[in-house]
Amino acid sequence: MSGSMRDSTILPVIAASAAVFRAGRVLIARRAKPPRLWSLPGGALEPGETPAEAAAREVREETGIEAEIVAAAGEHEVKLRDDTGAVTAHYVIHAFAARWRAGEARPGPEASAIEWIDPAALGSYQTTTGLADIIAAAERLLKS
Repeated sequence: MSGSMRDSTILPVIAASAAVFRAGRVLIARRAKPPRLWSLPGGALEPGETPAEAAAREVREETGIEAEIVAAAGEHEVKLRDDTGAVTAHYVIHAFAARWRAGEARPGPEASAIEWIDPAALGSYQTTTGLADIIAAAERLLKS
């Protein structure tokens, strides 16, 4: 392997998230655990679940919102590292464009805060890497 050693003990976790839109605004959640960044509601797939099913379930569990998953909006990887630079977690996240169907957003154990924001205001939030691109892709899919 050129460049760096791979840590074969850290396997990628397949996860899903959803950019849920309601009246032109997107739902973002501030993670309750460090690094406490703003992101889309989401999490790991459960056995037998498709990424789209996991995205809808995670939105419901984390925010109380019922969402209609419309289309895949992208995929990205997140690698969490410790102070030495070693990978401590690796996620492959399937992101989806979705529409709000029912429910009022509320924070919970996994999301310490929830907001419906104008996507143009995303720059004023500390977000996970790649969030703006996923939200923009989701918005384009929902408008087409």
